[in-house]
Amino acid sequence: MSNNIIVALDVESKKEARKWVDRIGDYVGFFKVGKQLFTAEGPQVVSMIKDSGGGVFLDLKFHDIPNTVAAASVQAVKLGVDMLNVHALGGFDMMARTAEDVRNEAERSGVKKPVLIAVTILTSMNDEGLDEAGIMTPLTDEVIKLALLAKKAGLDGVVASPQEINIIKEACGDDFVVVTPGVRPSFASLDDQKRVMTPSEAVKAGADYLVIGRPITKAVDPIKAIRLIEEELCQG
Repeated sequence: MSNNIIVALDVESKKEARKWVDRIGDYVGFFKVGKQLFTAEGPQVVSMIKDSGGGVFLDLKFHDIPNTVAAASVQAVKLGVDMLNVHALGGFDMMARTAEDVRNEAERSGVKKPVLIAVTILTSMNDEGLDEAGIMTPLTDEVIKLALLAKKAGLDGVVASPQEINIIKEACGDDFVVVTPGVRPSFASLDDQKRVMTPSEAVKAGADYLVIGRPITKAVDPIKAIRLIEEELCQG
């Protein structure tokens, strides 16, 4: 079983999610529940994955005022998720308040604190997209600035493109977790991702977790796809 691969369950129902957990749960230990699935099924899908023995990355990218994001994150701790994220662009106060409340809730409940990470810049974005959104800083500089802000606020790491792994580790330290979407195995298409690497390249760069969806869930043989990815990871 690979605990470095997080399979993105970008599906519409708990029934379909259960099908994937049952099908590949012996080969990967972590599943990502994002906005589509959580909006459709809510906390029950998290419970289903946890009951099956899988880990859950709750990928809802909270971004609001500090009190609202902290309160939502506390509820995620109560759900038993293993990882959750917020948007670094929510600012220092939002992240620091959330980090503190997540720690306190985990201690109060006697559970392991989930890995709390911040989204820097979405992997579908590039410099042109940032400029259109009113952010004039070069993309790489913006990623580093947000990663350092997240670390200062007490977060465990960030979500970032594979192309920024090296510079984040250099700026924030090897123990600062980097969760990497935008990973495309050598046999897969790029889809809508713009800043990508292969699994071996991402691991060589220092990625701690790889979020992979369509190269597995759209594969003719998903288990074979996982094994091919693991071969690429070994090369890294």
